[in-house]
Amino acid sequence: MRIEVVRSGGFAGIPRRAALDTAGRPDAGRLTSLAEAVLAAPPPSGPPVPDGFTYAITADGRTAHCADPHLTPAQRELIEAVLGEGA
Repeated sequence: MRIEVVRSGGFAGIPRRAALDTAGRPDAGRLTSLAEAVLAAPPPSGPPVPDGFTYAITADGRTAHCADPHLTPAQRELIEAVLGEGA
């Protein structure tokens, strides 16, 4: 599964994009489970915060949108994994 995260917003407004391919990874099951949970989650509720980050998470042709500070634990973990390791 290819998972892509695009982060936008923030004070500088500079977008950041990263992607991971789970094929052959020892943590593929965990990443796939996180992606499925994120894609199945209802859209976030609550007003956006000034200069907060917004995220678009895409996997298997589906995209979920979320924003700080309204991230679920699964969203936060997946975002950190992809932006931390992705290219």
